[in-house]
Amino acid sequence: MSAELISILVLVVVFVIATTRSINMGALAFAAAFGVGELVADLDADKIFAGFPGDLFVVLVGVTYLFAIARANGTTDWLVHASIRLVRGRVVLIPWVMFVLTGALTAIGAVSPAAVAIVAPIALSFAARYSISPLLMGAMVVHGAQGGGFSPISIYGSIVNGIVEREGLPGNEVALFLASLIVNLVIAGVVFVLFGGLKLRGDGVLVETATASGKAGRVANGSGAGAGSAAATTTGTGTGTGTGTGTDENARERERGKGTSEETDEETDEDTSRLNPARTATLAALVALVVAVLAFDLDAGLTSITLAVLLSTCWPEDSRNAVTQIAWPTVLLICGVLTYVGVLDQMGTIDWAGEGVSDIGVPLLSAVLLCYIGALVSAFASSVGIMGALIPLAVPFLAQGEIGAVGMVAALAVSATVVDVSPFSTNGALVLAAAPDVDRERFFRQLMMYGGVVVAVVPAVVWLALVVPGWG
Repeated sequence: MSAELISILVLVVVFVIATTRSINMGALAFAAAFGVGELVADLDADKIFAGFPGDLFVVLVGVTYLFAIARANGTTDWLVHASIRLVRGRVVLIPWVMFVLTGALTAIGAVSPAAVAIVAPIALSFAARYSISPLLMGAMVVHGAQGGGFSPISIYGSIVNGIVEREGLPGNEVALFLASLIVNLVIAGVVFVLFGGLKLRGDGVLVETATASGKAGRVANGSGAGAGSAAATTTGTGTGTGTGTGTDENARERERGKGTSEETDEETDEDTSRLNPARTATLAALVALVVAVLAFDLDAGLTSITLAVLLSTCWPEDSRNAVTQIAWPTVLLICGVLTYVGVLDQMGTIDWAGEGVSDIGVPLLSAVLLCYIGALVSAFASSVGIMGALIPLAVPFLAQGEIGAVGMVAALAVSATVVDVSPFSTNGALVLAAAPDVDRERFFRQLMMYGGVVVAVVPAVVWLALVVPGWG
C-alpha cells in the first residue's frame, strides 16, 4: 500500500472517530500528523509544524476573543433586543429578524454555533408561543448564520480565504460572501413559504412586556434554563393562536410564588435596552474592525486582538472571563486539520489525490463529486474541518484551468456549510435542544429529513450555478 493511500485512509479514520466518539477532530489530526509524518513520511517535527496555520490561529483567537467580550458586557443582548423592537413585534417578520440577526453576528466574527446558541432559544420560544413551525424557525436561524458566515472578517470567511491564499489560488472574498448569502437566502425563502411563513400575516402583532424582553436577554446570554421562558411571559394580540395564554401562564407563576421576579425582569429589560459606555465602545470596535479589514486591508486577527485588549483594559470586569470563552475547540480543530493537510502536502498526497480525481477525465464530474463529498461528510462532522481538507484536494485539477477557481471554492464552501441544519451537526443539535414543547423525536426526524434533502439538492444546484459557468 502506498504512503499516499495510507495518509488518506488515516484522514478517513480521523473523520470517523471524530464523528462516532465525540473527540475533537483537531486533536486527532495532530496525532495523525505526528504518526503519519514520523512513521510513514519520515518527516521531523520541524517539517510537521511547517503546516501549522499561524495566521489562521491568530484570526480565530482574535475574532472570538472580541466577540466573547461583546457577549460578556451585554452588547449581543442589546443587538437582540433592538432587532425585536425594530419590526415592532410583527409576527410575520420574526423569522426574518432571526435570519438577519444570526447572519449579522457571524458576519462580524461570531462562530456559527455561538450565534445559533444565542438566537435559537429566543427564536424557538417565539415559535412555540405563536404556533410557528419549529423547523421553519430553526432553519431560518441556521441558514442566517451560514448566510453571513463567509464575510471577509468572519470565521469561515477567514479560514477559506486563508486556505485559498496559502494554496496560491485566485480568490474573491466578496464573491465567496455573496455566494453563501444568496444561496442561504434563497433556501430560507423556500422554507419560509413551504412551512407556513406566509400564514403568519394573519397572526397580528406580538406585544413584548418588560418581563419577556428581560428573560429573552437572559436566554441570549445562555443563562436561561428554559427555552420557553420568553414565551411564558408574552402577551399577544390579533387572531394568532397564542393570544391570551401569557396571562394564564403568569397566573400560574404567581401561584408558584414566582410573581416577585417581575421587578427583576423589568430591571433586566431596562439594562438590555440601554447603551452604556462599554456597549457603545464595543459596537464602535466592531465597526472599526469592519472598516480596518475592508477599507484598509489590515489583518483581521491582529486587529481583533488589539481591539479586544483595548476593551479589556478599559472594562476589565466585563472581560475577565473572555479568554476562557475563546472558541478553543474550533481553534484546535482547524489548526489540527490544516497541520495534517500540511503533512499530506509535503508527502505529495494532495497532488496524488488531485491527479486521481482529474483522471476521471471530466473535470466537471470531479467537481460535483467533491461538492457532494463535502456536503455528506459535513452533515455528520465539522464544516471547517471538511473545508480545510477538500479545498487543497481540488488544487491540482483547478491548476489545469478548465474550472474556475473562484466558483469551485465557493461551491465547496457552500456545500460544506449549508447542511449544518442536520441534527448531527452542532447547529442542528442546538436548534433541536432549544425547541420547547415539541415532540423531540419527531422534530429530530424532521431535521434529519430536511438535512437529507439539502445534502441531495444543494451541491448540484451550486455546482450548476457556480462551477459550470466557470466563475474565476
